[in-house]
Amino acid sequence: MPAGGARGADWYTGVEREVAREDWIVAVDASATVTTNSSAFGTITATIAPVATLLDSGLRVRLQGVAGTYSYPGAAVRQTVTGVQQEGTLLLGYEWIWQQAALAGYVGMNVRSNELSIVDPGNPVVGTGLGVKVAADLYVNPTDNTLLAVNASYSTLFNAYYARARAGFAIAPGVFIGPEVTLLGDNFFNGWRAGGHVTGFAVGPMKFSLGAGYAFDRIRKGGYYTSIDGRIAF
Repeated sequence: MPAGGARGADWYTGVEREVAREDWIVAVDASATVTTNSSAFGTITATIAPVATLLDSGLRVRLQGVAGTYSYPGAAVRQTVTGVQQEGTLLLGYEWIWQQAALAGYVGMNVRSNELSIVDPGNPVVGTGLGVKVAADLYVNPTDNTLLAVNASYSTLFNAYYARARAGFAIAPGVFIGPEVTLLGDNFFNGWRAGGHVTGFAVGPMKFSLGAGYAFDRIRKGGYYTSIDGRIAF
């Protein structure tokens, strides 16, 4: 999110750049992840600056929706179980923006619904509930050519957690390539992913990140994942 005449944090990496200022107050992120372990999820997130702009340190409001489907071999029922999950989140937070970094912390509530195709006594993560959720985002450019990005969240509902870390080296101005690692799970599921990403390339007014690599979970064991993330601000 560049600032003109002044400085502002780059929308994706947190780095400050001397370019024309855009007084963005809303950023919309969309992402999708598909694995060969029979899961597919999509997320859309709106981050709003109710005071000043997203280029400035200040209050943030975050709205998020998640939807997806997955399947697994149910040990208790001896057949494949398909799950459909939906989640809505409302968070209030604060973001600090410096010359080479941006850090945001959030707290709020989430509602999550998890429905199964058949009753599985071995899966306690079923039904609809309300939880307290916290989240944090960190973007750092240790140098002009390097990137570190971390996104994490935790909800008291089903003890659901998610953490993703990416490191990168610039291959073009604002475009980074490097490794990434993700940890995710809840009271029933847990797994991890490790692979590579290309982050920061633009298509029209949007910027994107692509990821791919190895995925592992405790039920289906090893597999592969692909992901795409995009952001637009206005």
